[in-house]
Amino acid sequence: MRRALRYLMSAVVSAVVVVWAGCSAVRECKEPELNLPESIAGMDADSMTIADVGWWEFYGDADLRYIIERTLEHNKKVLAAAARVEQLRELYRIGKANRLPNLNFVAPFNNETNDYWQESPLRDPEFGLKFSIRWELDFWGNLRWAKRKAGAEYEATIEDERAVRMMLVAEAASAYFRLVALDNELEIVRRTMNTRLEGVEMARIRFEGGVTNEIVYRQAQMEYAMVATRIPDLEYGIQVLENALALLMGEYPDLEISRSGGLQDDDLPERLPVGVPSVLLQRRPDVRASEQRLKASMAAVGVAYADRFPRMIIDLTGGVEDNGLRGLLRSPFSYIAETLTAPIFGFGRKRAKYKASIAAYDEARFNYEQKVLEVFKEADDAVAYCESTRSASALRERQLNAAREYDRLTHSQFTAGSIRYLDVLDAQRRYLEAQIGMNNAIRDEHLALVQLYKVLGGGWQIEDSGDEK
Repeated sequence: MRRALRYLMSAVVSAVVVVWAGCSAVRECKEPELNLPESIAGMDADSMTIADVGWWEFYGDADLRYIIERTLEHNKKVLAAAARVEQLRELYRIGKANRLPNLNFVAPFNNETNDYWQESPLRDPEFGLKFSIRWELDFWGNLRWAKRKAGAEYEATIEDERAVRMMLVAEAASAYFRLVALDNELEIVRRTMNTRLEGVEMARIRFEGGVTNEIVYRQAQMEYAMVATRIPDLEYGIQVLENALALLMGEYPDLEISRSGGLQDDDLPERLPVGVPSVLLQRRPDVRASEQRLKASMAAVGVAYADRFPRMIIDLTGGVEDNGLRGLLRSPFSYIAETLTAPIFGFGRKRAKYKASIAAYDEARFNYEQKVLEVFKEADDAVAYCESTRSASALRERQLNAAREYDRLTHSQFTAGSIRYLDVLDAQRRYLEAQIGMNNAIRDEHLALVQLYKVLGGGWQIEDSGDEK
């Protein structure tokens, strides 16, 4: 009874010491100071956010969804991030296994020949079967802190992979919308060239018929040439974006990129819920990765703290041996040893290492705080960009309507002979720029929405299983 009581008291004291050591290890690690704002970009707090929608639902274009699927399946950055996750997963398993005893089996065979001076040679064979167990008692929490550190590093790689997916989804969508916008602009320019060509032919006929002078004819030719010079740059831009999308999909530049016929501003949602600040931090995988690295840094402090105290290792060996196989079971032996390793005089190296780990934690803490600030700055910028592009699109639409009417009126008045041909050319130029401006305004609205979806933490989800938790 007394022996059991002593064992119980010893266990309780050991548990208290371990808990105290665990608390003392990180007592100098300060919590991050976030002081989150009450809302995102001054908008009304909403429990919902557009980032809750999976990318396969957020992007309605079938060609774009195919591009994103291929990107997430074959992009080399995603595959490298997945390999990194697998690497840290195995290292984490090693960290967990280090807390368990290590069992070894040895079957030695020795055949020693003793041939001393002036003595007959003597053979001394030895056979044996031996088992050994080595177990480090995690008295100060060294192995537990190491396990936490490996676990946090593993979780950080998972979040890194999600962040890569989020970034690639945004890159693919942005490149796609830019590509479609260039297709539309090229179509506008080619359509305008046909109009200019008709104008050149009309000016030629009028010049040869003596109705107008040569200046009008040359002006028409110049306007046609000026429009035509836009085409090489547009075709080059299209080729560059097609190559960029092929690279994102892990393919060579000769890949054919399918896309829809145009951009529509009616595809854009009217309401853009952005959620609340705490949800923003939960949605962004890069923020969560930074948080996990902060936890890993804290665990490293715990490891450095525990390394300052004695380490207790138990070695237990047992087995049988004999000089012949027949007598192997007749001479069993056992051997038990306990190893206690304690620092005596290290010239302050372990204490310096502990202080260095605290400084490394502070660095990770400041990096995390900086990351949070950057995320809210990105969110505020993205909301402002969305509002700006919507206002610009509305103004561009008014400009397009006015330019279209201006072009129509100048043609009719020129036909009636009441205005000069220069007025017609001016109206045509303004109408062309208004069409391109409207096309680019719609493109910018889509790009702004892509950016907002990304900065709010959308795009890293997996389609098969929905949101990852």
